[in-house]
Amino acid sequence: MTTEEARHRIQDLSQQIEAHNRRYYVDANPIISDYDFDMLLEELIRLEKEFPELLKPDSPSQRVGGAITKVFETVTHRYPMRSLANTYSKEEVEAFDERIRKQIPDGVTYICELKYDGVAVSLTYENGLLTLGATRGDGNQGDDITTNLKTVRSIPIRLQGDFPAHFDIRGEVFMPRDAFEKLNESKEAAGEELLANPRNTTAGTLKMQDSSVVAARKLDCYLYALMGDDLPFANHYDNMMKAQDWGFKVPGYIARCNTLDEVFDFMAKWEKDRATLPFDIDGVVIKVNDYALQEELGYTAKSPRWAIAYKFKAQQETARLLSVSYQVGRTGAVTPVANLSPVLIAGTTVKRASVHNAAQMEKLDLHEGDLLKVEKGGDIIPKIVGVVEEERPPGARKVYFIHECPECKTPLVQPEGEAAHYCPNASGCPPQIVGRMVHFIARKAMDIEGLGEETIELLFEKGLIRNYGDLYDLTYDRLLGLEKTIPGEDGGKGKKISIREKTAENIMAGLEASKNIPFERVLFALGIRFVGETVAAKLAFHFGNIDALAHADFEELVSIHEIGEAIANSVVAFFAEEKNQRIIEHLQSKGLQFSVNEEALEGRSDNLNGSTFVVSGVFEGIDRDDLKKLIAKNGGKVVSSVSSKTSYLVAGDNMGPAKKEKAMELGVPVIDIGTLNQLIRGEEISKT
Repeated sequence: MTTEEARHRIQDLSQQIEAHNRRYYVDANPIISDYDFDMLLEELIRLEKEFPELLKPDSPSQRVGGAITKVFETVTHRYPMRSLANTYSKEEVEAFDERIRKQIPDGVTYICELKYDGVAVSLTYENGLLTLGATRGDGNQGDDITTNLKTVRSIPIRLQGDFPAHFDIRGEVFMPRDAFEKLNESKEAAGEELLANPRNTTAGTLKMQDSSVVAARKLDCYLYALMGDDLPFANHYDNMMKAQDWGFKVPGYIARCNTLDEVFDFMAKWEKDRATLPFDIDGVVIKVNDYALQEELGYTAKSPRWAIAYKFKAQQETARLLSVSYQVGRTGAVTPVANLSPVLIAGTTVKRASVHNAAQMEKLDLHEGDLLKVEKGGDIIPKIVGVVEEERPPGARKVYFIHECPECKTPLVQPEGEAAHYCPNASGCPPQIVGRMVHFIARKAMDIEGLGEETIELLFEKGLIRNYGDLYDLTYDRLLGLEKTIPGEDGGKGKKISIREKTAENIMAGLEASKNIPFERVLFALGIRFVGETVAAKLAFHFGNIDALAHADFEELVSIHEIGEAIANSVVAFFAEEKNQRIIEHLQSKGLQFSVNEEALEGRSDNLNGSTFVVSGVFEGIDRDDLKKLIAKNGGKVVSSVSSKTSYLVAGDNMGPAKKEKAMELGVPVIDIGTLNQLIRGEEISKT
């Protein structure tokens, strides 16, 4: 066979295999036997081995796996993967609907979908090809697991039809129950430990280094959200129906609901019938259909205001209260934790559950040896929901909240208006000190390679560090050979932590590299209460350097947009402490960044402050993502859909017609990039 003959045969085989893949995994309507399908695939693999120059990254043979991924690189999501606010009752869904209709009095259409119990992923397609598949991670960044996701047969590698040139699609990868049961049967036959549940198994599978193992585990994927600037329709439902034409497996468990009663009918049906499904679900997602209304409703820091997840009633079991212990966080908050007799709930063994605070403990009226009702909130976090009082042991003593810090014995305080009790000994309480250092080294803060919570605890116990400033006094020789053993649970085998040559080298290199972390992240790393990532960036760019921020008074701070009294008081108090001043001086002497660099400040202004932009189309000389960053750099806000709150639609070539029609309907000015630059320069423009 010549190369040209092989090229044509490979192309023909690829088209046949992808068509049969879709019929089997997406349409559930196969027309050939498994044997015949395997024969086609084997022929394709054989030809690609004979003619390796003809192997393409989108070949169906790549679904078989075999590639080894030793490191999963971190990637930034083009669109944040926000989580949904959870609700557990019809009354809370009614309250959600009331909030929506108060802001949108003309009414909305809701879309109801199942909440799949798997692993959320984001898929990026460029010109019809799958170019990136990533985990949710922290919502802004996730892990690149493209190689493993290509082995999931229901995820198309190449699209068909009239798809947009660039878009992301979100979905859930899961393991069907029968695949999970067969996997456990094979493990049992081999004498291996059984897996706990399909969700945990899916998460572990997607992070395996050997993609052929991933391919063998029969994972599936449902897609449920399109993200992009040039989508064919201005609403969720129509876009998802269109995505089916491109080759995506869009679940049929979806309903358009114009009334709350229709929403409740959908919720009731699937709470009753979820056991009939071949996969696990843990609730129903309710979202506003229209994209423009979604943008009008907006977002909180973590979740959209236009969607909510109704979680089904969690599995509930009972367990004996063995004792109550107390955990101290980095802010000094003291949390009571109930230690329980082991109980299996939703596939995992539960031995502890948070009691949250003193008020909750009093509400539960805990007594020693109580039989407790325990469930997993959202099937994830164990919580105590009640006490079986008739099973209370005779003469059992009541459990009271403590008055002193369990770690340093300092009397606890309860700030007015707060539920938590705090240990005020911030400079001398070990878990607070360790907690602040763990926060300092975190990925979204200083991101110091080689350091983790266990290593920080080891360094603290050995007396090498007492605050995060001490990290920069560490040396290779002082690190090398340090070790400790962490005791195992219930007398089990412990875990040994030791610092060898490579680890010590990584830590020293990580500390050196962290000196290039920009000021806004250094400020976040300092752990000032109420100063999260967004607030840290706002303060950094407003004041420019640490000295200006340290000398700012309360009035100056609250005058900044979105900086409230609690943040201002916390910032003033932090910089008033002499110890914090000394640590910052020490960090400055070690070369950390305590001012915004000139490159970051260059071209920055507030000229677009208060204006909201939608960017659509292709722009000559600038990438669309860079254009969005330019708008944000000058104080503007970029959203994905046109609404009545949109200030401008920035239009490029090949812009989607739906956005332009919506803008004209709402009277939103449509501008080109030249006009945008005028706005950035602070020039007046006509809005007509």
